[in-house]
Amino acid sequence: MFNRDAEMPYDLRIPDFEIAIQDVYDFFRDVNDLLMGKGLPRLDDMLRPAAMSGILSDMLTASLANHSRSLVENKHFNGHPDLILRGEYPNDAVSAGTEGVEVKATRKPGGAVDTHGAREQWLCVFVYKVDSTTEPARRRAPMQFTEIYLSHVLESDFRKNPRGELGTRTATLHRQGLKKFRENWIYRSKFA
Repeated sequence: MFNRDAEMPYDLRIPDFEIAIQDVYDFFRDVNDLLMGKGLPRLDDMLRPAAMSGILSDMLTASLANHSRSLVENKHFNGHPDLILRGEYPNDAVSAGTEGVEVKATRKPGGAVDTHGAREQWLCVFVYKVDSTTEPARRRAPMQFTEIYLSHVLESDFRKNPRGELGTRTATLHRQGLKKFRENWIYRSKFA
């Protein structure tokens, strides 16, 4: 079910999210049909969870940019945010901008994700599930999105995650930050 009352920045619309999800479903169906037709495992089963989340984030970013009226993909490699306001930054590229939407995908129900720093931003998280237990594997359900959240968060909504000497510094929305974040839900499936 889509939340038609959700606050949408940058002229985003519910159909932008519906089409982005469908684009991903179509891609996975086509690729998985091809792989399974050759006796190979589904893409969902081949990818490690972190790789799957990264690929989904990139695909959703590209699709949202393609259908959005005012947002484009940030052309700066690893730039922030993933989607930026068209024409706001030279060549539609910025290392660390403020006008746009950061897009993440995770398997964690509720949308808690690690980010590379606590900052004020519009954050969009797509939650998905993968059937990795049904046997035989050819009968597994396709990957499915179960939740989408989109909210304006502040630096103070995050907690910093301690890391060891070799770990990457990250931040995650703290309990109150997550509560605030989840209030502006875009989509919740009956399976969430």
